[in-house]
Amino acid sequence: MSAPAQRERLRIAIQKSGRLAEASQELLARCGLRFRVSRDRLFCFGENLAVDLLLVRDDDIPALIAQGACDLGIVGRNIVREQAGADAASEIRALGFGRCRLSIALPTGTVYAGPHTLRGLRIATTYPVLLREWLGGQGVDAHIVELSGSVEIAPRLGTADAICDLVSSGATLAANHLQEVAAVLESEAVLAGSCVRPGGQRGELRDLLIRRIDGVLQVQESRLILLRAPRSAVAEIARLLPNAQAPTVSPIEGSDGDVALQAVCFGAVTWQHLEAMKQAGACRMLVLPVEKMLA
Repeated sequence: MSAPAQRERLRIAIQKSGRLAEASQELLARCGLRFRVSRDRLFCFGENLAVDLLLVRDDDIPALIAQGACDLGIVGRNIVREQAGADAASEIRALGFGRCRLSIALPTGTVYAGPHTLRGLRIATTYPVLLREWLGGQGVDAHIVELSGSVEIAPRLGTADAICDLVSSGATLAANHLQEVAAVLESEAVLAGSCVRPGGQRGELRDLLIRRIDGVLQVQESRLILLRAPRSAVAEIARLLPNAQAPTVSPIEGSDGDVALQAVCFGAVTWQHLEAMKQAGACRMLVLPVEKMLA
């Protein structure tokens, strides 16, 4: 019996619905990917590249990668770390959206004097692995109560004394009369994948997509600065450019002393930066967003 044909199209798994779903699709669109959605809205066929999209539960993404059903996934760091193992998916890139934290919370008004306060308490969570690791690192012996959902109501039901759950704004904790006391893990959306790069076309597509994602992430906060300055002030202005590449300096027609300068800055360009450069001799400064950049 012949072996099954090697899959040539790259597969990416993302959250079907939830806090990461829309931002994940926006990121892939900015990478130039276009998809045709299936009737059941669970599969998206790549129209301009051999890259397909699976829309699934976020908890399933690391397992799909580990099993080889998908090559890459966009999922929370908390889920990747909770399911970490020898054959599991690993973090490739932090993506900068969906930021939250896995935190310990106690009933409002409870005095928290440090991790030792948790000793002997029942802590409800859907992240027992991460909680166990954190408690062990703090030298705290507590009882972990594993729940599949509605963690925040466990103290009110009397099934736990504290919780360990994801927190973003803190509104859900406040609504359930809980207070955040310690962060276990800082989380955000990450690009996850196997440690083993696939061969052939899938490997090439994987590399291409990672390059494009890097380009998108690089330009999100990047700005192009254009200005005019005396040639004698170029060195000082270049020093003041925030997180910038070496600037391009060009002569100005009809001007012997002034030059035009342009540079890409990888980060915020504030009014304070502009005012400092003006003091150094710059004028006619323009700060423009960068839409795309390929190194």
